[in-house]
This record gives sequence, structure tokens and C-alpha cells, in this order.
Amino acid sequence: MSGSLSLPKGRPLWEGRALALLGIVLVAFSLRSAVASLSPVIDHVAEEFPISSVVAGLIGAAPPVCFAVFGLLTPLFERRFGLERVAVAAIGLIAAGLVLRSLSVDSTSLLAATTVVFAGVGSGNILMPPLVKKYFPDRLGLMMTVYSTTMAVSTFVPPLVAVPIADSAGWRVSLGLWGVFAALALIPWVTMLLTDRTGASGAAGALVKPPFVENPDDRDAAEVATGPIVTSPANPKVFGRLWRLPMAWSIALVFGASSTLAYVSFAWLPAILIDVGGVSAADAGLLLSLFGLMGMPCSLLVPILIVRFHATRPVFFFGIACGLIGLAGLLFVPTVGLPLWVAMFGLAPMLFPLSLVLLSIRSRTPESAVALSGFAQSIGYAVAALFPLLIGVLHEATGSWQVPLLLLVGVLIAVIPAGWIAGRRRTIEEDWERRYGRW
Repeated sequence: MSGSLSLPKGRPLWEGRALALLGIVLVAFSLRSAVASLSPVIDHVAEEFPISSVVAGLIGAAPPVCFAVFGLLTPLFERRFGLERVAVAAIGLIAAGLVLRSLSVDSTSLLAATTVVFAGVGSGNILMPPLVKKYFPDRLGLMMTVYSTTMAVSTFVPPLVAVPIADSAGWRVSLGLWGVFAALALIPWVTMLLTDRTGASGAAGALVKPPFVENPDDRDAAEVATGPIVTSPANPKVFGRLWRLPMAWSIALVFGASSTLAYVSFAWLPAILIDVGGVSAADAGLLLSLFGLMGMPCSLLVPILIVRFHATRPVFFFGIACGLIGLAGLLFVPTVGLPLWVAMFGLAPMLFPLSLVLLSIRSRTPESAVALSGFAQSIGYAVAALFPLLIGVLHEATGSWQVPLLLLVGVLIAVIPAGWIAGRRRTIEEDWERRYGRW
């Protein structure tokens, strides 16, 4: 084996897999825009029909709850119907839900349509990492960069354009517009299914069989990044085995920490900044945008750093350190350098693209990647669903933001052992074989 740790160059992204590339990009855009497009225009919706605080709370809790539930169900569907078919169903749910949401006539129908949207998004979250692994094993770093960057863009674009569109054309047009992008995402995946009736066992399936990597250097690159490319069918016991593996739990906890920081921040950061930083609501909104924008460089750099340079632990600890510095600033000197503290805290969610890459490189096959993705995301989103509510309860009980911010400090510190374990360069299959024998 060569002494160099650099990966050989893979073949062009579009060579024999242009539809998969287009499909992954469009789905990645829809996963986040579906979530980020409602809250900016909720006031416009409320002008047409009342939205109770209970419904508003349920809408806010719907994303992580649906993500957790469908994180458990999606691997079961995938084993029965295959990656591409379940991906089409998930995208179809997103598109249908977005259109139905724009046609809502009361708060109940709005909640129901939103639940449909997030059911599709929850499945899509699980399926994207293994789809990337299946079609681009020789380009994992680049494709995870493309995937996570697209998601970052689709996080801050909807808030920028949703309100102007709602002001000029109405909130129904503003909400329904995002259904168009989801519908477009169906085209490449449906096309691949129609041209391969066996559900990706032909041209698509070749992408994970030995002929996929025609250049031996490409195969070496894939194996360095992901472990040997194995083509055995999905093992129905895989998901159950993950409960016994420290590697699987560590990735789930890292994912949970990143999701917790994101959902708590988008729910409470403006209120925290207004109260502890003394800024106006408009400035708090700008600072929230700064928080979101910090994810852009992370999504560009983190996948490459991890896949090419195996820098999982350095990236993890850098993110933890930035988060702790940002929180310390908000706790002790919030009125001095507030944008700096927000920017530093905004780097902590680099744990999210890190987690996405780990879902691919810590598994040997697309099938086990689906199981690991479902396991980690269901647990992670279940954790994330609790913390926004817990932060609000603590603030209400204490009358300040000190205890809630200290709780976030505790989250970052508590996840450090998990990040260390996730940095081990082995797959879940290897973890099992070291402990229990043959996978």
C-alpha cells in the first residue's frame, strides 16, 4: 500500500450518473427549503385564519418528531422496496405536502399538510447519505460537500425571498413555490426507475458492483474512504445490531448534538440576543442570519477534511471549542462583540456535515448506510425534539437565559466522548466483528 494517504482521483461526477447527481442536488435543496419556508410567512397566514398557540407549537415540534419517527421506518421501507423507489415516494410526499400546505383553509389542515411535508423530509434525510454512497463511492468528499452546501443554501434562501413573494403574490404562492422544486426533484429519480424496471439492479446497480469502478485507482479511492465496497443484500438484523455498537451510538449522539444546537438556535436565539445582548428585533434577525450563514464554509470544507484527510477528531473538537467560546461570550460579555459570539457559536453546527459524512464512511454498503442513517437520525432528532421545549421551560422557570445557555454548554461537553469514538477509523461492520465475530 502506498505511503500517501491522499485519495486517488475518482472519475467525473457526470460519467454515467448525471441523473443521480441532479437528483441528489434537487432533493437536498427541497429537504431544507421545505422546513425553512413556512415560519417567515406565518404572520401572513395568520391574517387569513387563526393559528392557536397549540397548533403553532405542534408545527414547531413537527420536524424533529417526524424525522425521528421516519428515521425508524425508512430503513424498513428501503429493505422492502429499494433506495430509489423509497426516495421517489419521499420526494412525492414533500411535493404533495408543500402544495397542500399552500391550499390550507384552517390551522388543522395547515398542520396536517406540514406533517406530510416533514414525513417526506424525514425519509429523505435518511436516504440521501446512502444514495451518495451508492452512486459516488469514489467522490464521497466532493459529493457530501455538494449535498451539505446545497442544504446550507436552501436554509437561508427561503427566509430571504418568502416574505417579498408573500407581499406581492400572497402567502399561498410563497408556500406553493417550493413544491415546484420538489416536483422537479422527482424527474431524475423517476427517469432512472423507468429506464431500469428492476429498481436500480441494472445501470444503477452497476454503480455498487465491481464494474462500477472501472479504473482501479477509483476503487482504491472508494475503499480508502468507505471501506471495501460490498454488494451483499441488506441484512434484516443490521438495524438491531446497531443498538449494541458504540460507533453507532457515538454518531447518533454527535448528530443529536448538532440538531439540538440548530433547532434551539432557530427557535430561541433571537429572543436570547434581544434579552442578553440588548439588540433590536431587526438586529436579532440579522444575527440569526449570520448564525445560519456560518454553516456555508463548514458545509464546503468539512466533508473534504474528513474524507481526504481523515480529520474527524480535529474538526469535531474545533466545532466544540467554537461553540463553547460563543456560549461563554453570550453568558459573560454579551454586549461586547455580540456578532463575534454569534459567529463562533454558528461554527458549532459544523457537527452536522460531519455527521452526514460519518453516516457514509462508517459503513461498508449502501444497505448498512441506510440502517446507520436511520438509527443515528431517529435518535438524534428525538433528542433535538426535546431541547427547544426544555429551553423554554427553563427560561420560564428561572426568568433568565443563564440556565438555558449553561444547558447548551453541558450538551457540548457531554458529547465529547462520543466525538472521540466517532473519530475511530473503522466501520460499524468492523466494530461488530471486533466485538462479536462475523458481521
